[in-house]
Amino acid sequence: MRDLRRRGGAVVIAIAVLGCGEARLEVGATAPAREVEADADGAFAPAPAPAPDGGEAAGDAAPPRPEAPFVPGEPVMPRLTATQYRNTLTDVFGEDLPRTPVEPDTNPYLFYSIGAATTEVSETGVEQYAEAAFLVAEAVFADPARRARVLTCEPADEACLDAYVRGLGRRLFRRPLGEDEVAQWLAVARDTAGDDPLVGAESVLAGMLQSPAFLYRAEVGEPAGATNRYTSWEMAARLAFLLTDAAPDDALLDAAARGELLDDASLEAHARRLLETPRAREAVQAFFAQYFDLGGLRDVDLDPAQYPGFSPGLLRAMETEVRLLVDDVVFRRGGDVRTLFSAPRAYVNRDLAALYGVDAPGATATAFVPVEFGPETPRAGLLTLGAFLTMNAHRTETSPTLRGKFVRERVLCQEVPPPPPDVDLNLERRADSPPTLRERLEEHRSNPTCAGCHAFIDPPGFLFEHYDSMGRYRETAEGHPIDSSGDLDGLPLTDALDLADVIADDDRVGKCIARQLFRYASGRLEARAERPALKALERAFAESGYDFRALLVALVLSDAFRLVAPVSGEAPQ
Repeated sequence: MRDLRRRGGAVVIAIAVLGCGEARLEVGATAPAREVEADADGAFAPAPAPAPDGGEAAGDAAPPRPEAPFVPGEPVMPRLTATQYRNTLTDVFGEDLPRTPVEPDTNPYLFYSIGAATTEVSETGVEQYAEAAFLVAEAVFADPARRARVLTCEPADEACLDAYVRGLGRRLFRRPLGEDEVAQWLAVARDTAGDDPLVGAESVLAGMLQSPAFLYRAEVGEPAGATNRYTSWEMAARLAFLLTDAAPDDALLDAAARGELLDDASLEAHARRLLETPRAREAVQAFFAQYFDLGGLRDVDLDPAQYPGFSPGLLRAMETEVRLLVDDVVFRRGGDVRTLFSAPRAYVNRDLAALYGVDAPGATATAFVPVEFGPETPRAGLLTLGAFLTMNAHRTETSPTLRGKFVRERVLCQEVPPPPPDVDLNLERRADSPPTLRERLEEHRSNPTCAGCHAFIDPPGFLFEHYDSMGRYRETAEGHPIDSSGDLDGLPLTDALDLADVIADDDRVGKCIARQLFRYASGRLEARAERPALKALERAFAESGYDFRALLVALVLSDAFRLVAPVSGEAPQ
């Protein structure tokens, strides 16, 4: 690392001056996600069972209250997620940079974006960012081709160094530097250069990569009437991080400099441009991977004696299958994204084809091919595929409770409270236990403490009992015929295929996807005062035929994405 680290004291001092000491970055402390309140339409609570005559359930007859006007939520100051951090470095400096560890992401309320807005960097995390900054800076300046991406002249020349600081600052801080910042970074370069101006330029890069202005997104807006409006520069960052999981490119920064991102038509045009990039496909995959909890596949550990053929390779194939389905529905086919939960098709390799019992010409251990499930193959939608079934099961037997909980929380956005701390959750079969898991769960529900919650999540969970913990279809379990009957909010259903038919056109599924995207983009839960904007987003999604890319554009154009409450203590004008 040459002698840059030995001169790092000056860099660290400069960071303190350039980062945390600025008023615009003092608000960068993470803000907690606010607790959400239950919707009037029951989106966060168990839906009431319909009345026998098809009318309103008891207690639903009161006239609706007039809806309050939209009020934007408070700003959050998220740290870049690990993916955003890596993507930004790659975009600015090129591929194959040193990959040092950085503070790991957390996903409260499903999403890393919420974790990035609610967790503080540990002391170890600070050291990791510093280590990464020095290693990246060294790699960039040791490679003339990389260095030329940010420095095209001799830094001994004052005009060259000035242009370097301004250009690098704009890419990394996602805005133009103020004149005082330029002067301070120029001082860092001079103070650390010694006899080599390149060392001073390298010090600037290492310092900027540790600055809160790079690591945090301090988007607080500017006064616009009774509230704040995100600036054109802030909109460039919001648009890029949402649609590409990376910092804005030069085209977006140039648009921000021209003020275009405050204009509806220009904002939509740039959003659609970004959606055509490979990074957009990766960003959409990241959203759905967190939404569906695909990371949970890494924790699956089935009993190999009971599930021959189970392997880490099979789990990787299950994840790949879901990702291919998402890409197919969102980008190749377009149209109703709810078909992810209902369409009788999949992408299989050789192992998945064997698991599902389907012919898949061309499939190999690494090659995936599309298949359509005929009536002889009882599968339709994500909820009948290996990833969902395996993640939501136990090591030796299935779990109607976990599967039903997933349907309630992630498909319908209904809240399932955690079990009381003193409840025995052990349902393993004992000598005196009922012979089937269904009977043991029924016995468990006889406990009044458990009855209400299990009555809500087990009936839809029972619909998946024909699929074992590995996702194989079966007619019996331990010698007993499978009873896969259940219900959804009082509607009797026979099995998972019935459920797929029901949710295929259930508007709650579309509302849930819109709500989860709203949270993902906001880095927090929605507040009651933001409900009008969320409902408008849900309507736009429905009117588009539930096209996910149309939902992304509608979100970008919504007031909820463009307006923000003033920072505490700041008076609107």
